[in-house]
Amino acid sequence: MAQKLSLFALTGMVVGSMVGAGIFSLPRTFGVATGPFGAIIAWCIAGGGMYMLARVFQSLAERKPDLDAGVFAYAKEGFGDYPGFLSAFGYWIGSCIGNVSYWVLIKSTLGNFFPVFGDGNTVVAILFASVGIWLFHFMILRGIQQAAFVNTVVTVAKVIPIIAFIIILFFFFKLDLFRLNFWGGEGMPEATLLQQIQATMLATVFVFIGIEGASNYSRYAQARSDIGTATIMGFIGVSALMVLVTLLPYAALTRPEIAAMSQPSMAGVLAAVVGPWGAVFISIGVIVSVLGAYLAWSLVCAEVLYVAARTDDMPRLFGTENQNKVPAAALWLTNIVVQLFVISTYWSQDAFALMLNLTSSMSLIPYMFVAAFGFMLAQRAETYEVRPRERTRDLIIASIAAVYTFFMIVAGGIKFVLLSALLYAPGTILYFWARRERGKRVFNTSIDWLIFATAVIGCFAAIIGLSTGYLTI
Repeated sequence: MAQKLSLFALTGMVVGSMVGAGIFSLPRTFGVATGPFGAIIAWCIAGGGMYMLARVFQSLAERKPDLDAGVFAYAKEGFGDYPGFLSAFGYWIGSCIGNVSYWVLIKSTLGNFFPVFGDGNTVVAILFASVGIWLFHFMILRGIQQAAFVNTVVTVAKVIPIIAFIIILFFFFKLDLFRLNFWGGEGMPEATLLQQIQATMLATVFVFIGIEGASNYSRYAQARSDIGTATIMGFIGVSALMVLVTLLPYAALTRPEIAAMSQPSMAGVLAAVVGPWGAVFISIGVIVSVLGAYLAWSLVCAEVLYVAARTDDMPRLFGTENQNKVPAAALWLTNIVVQLFVISTYWSQDAFALMLNLTSSMSLIPYMFVAAFGFMLAQRAETYEVRPRERTRDLIIASIAAVYTFFMIVAGGIKFVLLSALLYAPGTILYFWARRERGKRVFNTSIDWLIFATAVIGCFAAIIGLSTGYLTI
């Protein structure tokens, strides 16, 4: 009998996917960029855009129940095989990079207590992370249902320190300090409001990644309607936590003090308010949270690669399962890629920021395809024989979601667009492999060729940029 996940477990997958490294880094990330006023506007933009995207996921789950492969299935259905592959590959490799950011944060957290870990990029730190990668790998090989249960337990455990942080800072709320910081505070570089908001954009995308967690496991859902419900419930709960974690530190410390903290900055904020035990308490929460998120995203990575292979978009090898119904080959490739990226952090100037921004940039392209597909369905009135009155509403929602995701890509800057191309172009080798296995033409349309040529040009531009120092990692 197929393994099935309840509404509670699916909601746990959404929360577990979203609450990871990002939320613990929010105070410093926003402190460097802006004050409370800019933060409120940034969260309104990010929250509004991501809510619209969540509604698109909810609508598509109900109107296209046959598309149960998650994010990339919508790109393939709406725009063809190669865009579908790019969506699957981008989502998969972005998720792998996100997993690397989790290990970087764990290593830097331990570095606050054990100098041998440094900022998370020492040889000892990399060896520690490598052991962790493969311990999780072999646990997941024992079964998806077991891993999902562990994720649900860890999700509950990791939310506790976040809620405790929020409650404690409410008790220490200083209104005069919040007012001082409100318009940007003192002692920080001058920047326009637009520049302040733009500086937070990729960070907000990063902390919202995982909103589609239930969609990725749609084939395991007990009821199709649970997918949309779990998505909205998880989004609302996690959004409230992230906004409070961002704003409350401004009522406890000056903005320069927040901006100067090392990551995870939530630990530094609590230590400044209640003493050293606060840093220990949050650091434990960070490790539990990040390990839980890593587990959830390891499942997601393997699932995306597996389903893409089963729908002829990736080589057949990655569509195989072991005796525990786990996509073993997909999991092996995922963790080999994660391992290579973890090793590369040894040469990175700011590994966490790089992985955070690159993950966001890679994930935005699949998100944009989802929003565009939702818009296409509503515009054509496809599937709207049922509940036709919802068409205008869904058209507006999908339009906003598409504009938001495109704006986020632009706001991230040319650097991350080029670095994304550096991964997309060589990644197309997997597409060539899959098409050759099945005896199909590589590209069916001139648009496919144009997309591929753009990726190749961007890839060469990135190589030149890195070699000349124009781009830095």
